[in-house]
Amino acid sequence: MAADPKTYNFDEVAKHNVTKDCWLIISGKVYDVTPFMDEHPGGDDVLLAATGKDATNDFEDIGHSTSAREMMAKYCIGDIDSSTLQAKRTYVPAQQAPYKADKTPDFMITILQFLVPILILGLALAVRHFTKVE
Repeated sequence: MAADPKTYNFDEVAKHNVTKDCWLIISGKVYDVTPFMDEHPGGDDVLLAATGKDATNDFEDIGHSTSAREMMAKYCIGDIDSSTLQAKRTYVPAQQAPYKADKTPDFMITILQFLVPILILGLALAVRHFTKVE
């Protein structure tokens, strides 16, 4: 990379998002990884999925080796203008009504838990009594 690196804006970098022309943003630097697409151990799909955004977290989450980090230097073409990066969206879960557990059991369920087995037993005894051959 030259002593005075070029500064790119996000929109310019985001346009380079195909296999034959692929640029990534990692740790404030812009990398032209087009020549590396066929050599990348994870395949070109992994690199293409990281285009159009700041791929720093994607890169760090994988846990790249020291040699992979050293290899990056030859693909660096400049810096990213951080003021043009899209703001990171944080996940905010939808508001839900608080769960209130009902402390008193449902009256009908309680009765049915005892009544149904008794009715089944009574029915079985009645069937046995009336179908009994003497």
